[in-house]
Amino acid sequence: MKCLPSNKLPLAHGNALHDWHAEVLAIRAFNRFLLDELLLTLTAPQPNSSYLQEIPSSKRTSSAPQPFTLRDDIRIYMYCSEAPCGDASMELTMALQDDATPWTTPAPTVSAAPTSAITSLPQAPNTQVPTALRGRTHFSHLGAVRCKPSRPDAPPTLSKSCTDKLALHQATSLLSSLTSLLISPRNAYLHSLVLPASQHVPAACTRAFSAAGRMAPAVEKAPAWEGGYRWSAFSVVGTTREFVWSRRMVPPAARAASSNLSAVWTPAWQETVIGGVLQGRKQFDPRGASRICRRGMWEVAVRVAAGVGVSALCEVLGKKEYRDVKEGDVLGARRRVKEDVKKVGLSGWVENRGDDGFGLRIGE
Repeated sequence: MKCLPSNKLPLAHGNALHDWHAEVLAIRAFNRFLLDELLLTLTAPQPNSSYLQEIPSSKRTSSAPQPFTLRDDIRIYMYCSEAPCGDASMELTMALQDDATPWTTPAPTVSAAPTSAITSLPQAPNTQVPTALRGRTHFSHLGAVRCKPSRPDAPPTLSKSCTDKLALHQATSLLSSLTSLLISPRNAYLHSLVLPASQHVPAACTRAFSAAGRMAPAVEKAPAWEGGYRWSAFSVVGTTREFVWSRRMVPPAARAASSNLSAVWTPAWQETVIGGVLQGRKQFDPRGASRICRRGMWEVAVRVAAGVGVSALCEVLGKKEYRDVKEGDVLGARRRVKEDVKKVGLSGWVENRGDDGFGLRIGE
């Protein structure tokens, strides 16, 4: 499997990726590309960027304080050679079963959590709410949040499916929390998701991603969001172009099989990842930290903030621990968006915690 079991997260200390499915790596690499681009423009001879532009200080606000934004003429597309794991691929999963008859067993539920201070109406004590399903289990239950697939005998993971993460990005943009401290999310939304025709099930994508499906309640909350956040639905389009090494393109005699290796590429660097760390390094060895792991992203964000010279950014990125950065007031608007979406459209989302207490030794 290509994600860390939940019981391994406390060992990561920011040095290991939690999830290295292709879609997740692409989005993390995109964030690192943007941070590297900022660092390049802040370094002599300070070349202009083809992708980013500075926001004049007069146009920054307390709810949108970022000094940069993607250019207005930028559109972002993602090509996936397979349907994203999770709800968008359930019909394809069912079609591969010897017996595709939908199961009649009810989906698992858990007792509702205690009512929070911001909930307007208390829930009944015996209320049951859906919980994230594991991998492809209960495959005929559609519209559900799912954790990453794994072998049945493997330790469970709480990393959400690529379908669920892509659905969330329609609200939070493609920017991570660290990148969104420096770059406004307003132009950083995915325009189109492109799938091979063999992997594109329109009904599944409508259900999984759109306001005509499970995300409708989340879209209703969008007008209250601040900080440049909005609901920005991407289109899902099919193409006849297949990845040259997909199972559908490789001759049967070649016996194509899944690999536990993942490749990451940007114009500036490339990496090979296995077990969440660089190939050739032991898991959780700091020397094996990927450029797109939590620690790697935090380190480059600190360097960019120092180059920009905005004291408020330096202060928040200079916090003692990673959790302090993510829980800071500056990211309040982003947290609000995530909480809204997870309560309704992605109900059943369980937080994947355990790797947020590490810190940086800035200046050493």
